[in-house]
Amino acid sequence: MQILDDKVMKDVIKALSNMKNEVNLVLFTQENDCHLCKETHQLMTELTTANPLVKLEAYDFDKDKDQVEKYGIDKVPALVVMDEKDRGIRLFGIPSGYEFSSLLSAILMVSTGITKLKDETKSYLDSLEEDVHLQVFVTPTCPHCPPAVILAHQMAYYSDKVRADMVEVTEFPHLGDKYSVAGVPRTVINEDWFQEGAAPESYIVAKIKESI
Repeated sequence: MQILDDKVMKDVIKALSNMKNEVNLVLFTQENDCHLCKETHQLMTELTTANPLVKLEAYDFDKDKDQVEKYGIDKVPALVVMDEKDRGIRLFGIPSGYEFSSLLSAILMVSTGITKLKDETKSYLDSLEEDVHLQVFVTPTCPHCPPAVILAHQMAYYSDKVRADMVEVTEFPHLGDKYSVAGVPRTVINEDWFQEGAAPESYIVAKIKESI
C-alpha cells in the first residue's frame, strides 16, 4: 500500500519544486528487531519520485558495518540528509506525521544552501572550538516539534562543529528514559543540558554556551 497518496504527493512535489542541487538520503535499516524500518524504507523510496534531485542510498545496519561506522549510526531506522558532504543532519525513527515536514525542510535546506539563522547565531557558531551534539526528541503527533528540529538541523548544516539528531521518542523509549523526556519537543545538548519546548533561537544558543 502506498504511504504517500496522490494528494500528499502533489503537495510534496510542490514543496520540493525549489530544489537546486542533488540531496542524498542515506538510510539505515535492519531486517529484524526494527518496528518501522520497512515502512521508513518505503517512505523514502516514494519520496525520491517527487523530485529527481532526491537520491537514496540504503544500507543494512547489521551487514554494512563500514557505512554504519562512517556515519556514526547507533540505532535504526536512521536517515542522513546530505549533499556531497555529511552535514551532521540525522533523523532517527520514521519521519511521519508532523516530522515529515522536518524532513522536507532539511532536504530543501541542503539543496539550496539557505538557512534562516540570525547573524549573531552564525557568528557564535563560527567561534565554536568544541563539538556540539543536539538531540531533539519528538513524536509524530506533536505540532510544536518541527520548529525545534529544523532549528537544530540549520545549526548542523551551518557549522561543522554541530551534529543534530531528530529522535522519535516512542520508537526509542530507552532514550526517553535516559534523558527524562516527559514532554516534547525536548532538546538535549551535549548529554547533560536540556531545553524544553520549541524555544527561540537565542535560548538554544544560550544553552549551548552553558554546555561548553
